[in-house]
Amino acid sequence: MKSFQVPIQPTLILIFVLVAFFGCQNEPVADEHHGAEIYGMYCAGCHGSQLEGGSATALIKTDWKYGRALNTMTKNVRFGIPGTEMAAWDEVLSLEEVNDVLAYIIQSQSVSPSEERAIPDLLETALYDITVEELATENMGTPWGIEFVSDSLALISEREGGLRWIVNGQLDPVPISGLPETYRPESARGYMDIALDPDYLQNGWIYLAYTFTEDSIKTLDALGMTEIVRGRIEDHRWIDMEVLFEAPDSLRIQQGNRFGSRLMFDQEGYLYFTIGDMHHAEHSQSLNHVSGKVYRIHPDGRIPEDNPFPDLEGVLAGIYSLGNRNVQGIVQDPIHGTIWMTEHGPMGGDELNILKKGANYGWPVITYGIDYSGDTVSQFVEREGMEQPITYWTPSIAVCPLEYCDGKLFPEWSGNLFVGALAYEEVRRLIMDGQKVVDQEVILKGVGRVRDIKFSPSGHMYVLLNGPNKILRLKPVEAI
Repeated sequence: MKSFQVPIQPTLILIFVLVAFFGCQNEPVADEHHGAEIYGMYCAGCHGSQLEGGSATALIKTDWKYGRALNTMTKNVRFGIPGTEMAAWDEVLSLEEVNDVLAYIIQSQSVSPSEERAIPDLLETALYDITVEELATENMGTPWGIEFVSDSLALISEREGGLRWIVNGQLDPVPISGLPETYRPESARGYMDIALDPDYLQNGWIYLAYTFTEDSIKTLDALGMTEIVRGRIEDHRWIDMEVLFEAPDSLRIQQGNRFGSRLMFDQEGYLYFTIGDMHHAEHSQSLNHVSGKVYRIHPDGRIPEDNPFPDLEGVLAGIYSLGNRNVQGIVQDPIHGTIWMTEHGPMGGDELNILKKGANYGWPVITYGIDYSGDTVSQFVEREGMEQPITYWTPSIAVCPLEYCDGKLFPEWSGNLFVGALAYEEVRRLIMDGQKVVDQEVILKGVGRVRDIKFSPSGHMYVLLNGPNKILRLKPVEAI
């Protein structure tokens, strides 16, 4: 069934971040001896001749505030860190020289930057001491989303194209078979979020967002787009699949990036899903293009009659908001009904927004960030008719998942929002006063890219990490 088919004042300060554990992000192949000369010329006056620190921070360390990924490190040196005294060096040092000085700093570390960080047993936060348990997930792929059937049973999606059960804290060794193939399952592609139908215990429907092509999945230039499907699992087999959202070839994109995608059911039973701008920012402002939007549909794919753009010729009727760069988290406050969403920005400009019917969130016309190349995306941060974020992060923490705490196991956290960061490898607690963020607390840092956060039915916090691929379960020390 296809129910929906769509026609600083500059100073000599260098704050560096180190290399991630994953994929192609290896340590730079560069001349560290030349890098030592560059460091002595430009950096030693502030950071010390032996990287021991001086008027600026020491560069021999294991805790890297601004993340550890090589691409982030390079951007921070070249373009600076907004809101700090970190100057931009792009007009002083060539890219080769940046790579050389980074190679020198990395090779000078006493602890290898590529070493996997140990998961802490205990976290000391402002309100709770928290125990951390690492679940047994041997042979698990790259986890993307997690949903709970009960405290003892959960389902996870694996970016490479898998669904797996977690039973009593253990990864089921038997994967789900019969699943649809996915296109280019790496980075921001592949299997993404999952959701369970509000009536799952009665109907068994499971919803999945994944990157899809009708061409060969191994073809780099294949026409691809995010697809939304639902199916059931019976005896470890995916059955009864229905396509709820599929774009025609005319609206698919070659070598796209930022496919999305998060799924959420609201209190009224509508399904929301997000699609990123696919590396075509201009499409976010067009109601005739798929990418850069949030959608709302019925669980079977039908379009709600009160959607904001149902009767406009050539417009995709499922669209609920536009001007979105890449919504990576979406959750509803069950008390007030507010739908919150996180927007993954470029270099700077990560946002926390409230989803509003028919609203335009401005990308790329307005933004608090700059492009990864250092180029200006827009000179404007506001414009009439476009939404302003509730809060934003500059520099970008690479914000991803978003979760609401109902306070079941953490009563002092009731009503707080939690966001995860990829580049900064963080879980942050957002302390809320109505629709304002009054403070933020980092409760977990530096052990992996945080891809999803969920509270279980009993109130335990589950954190999905990428690089390394792990599932963590958090609870207060005093909880049984």
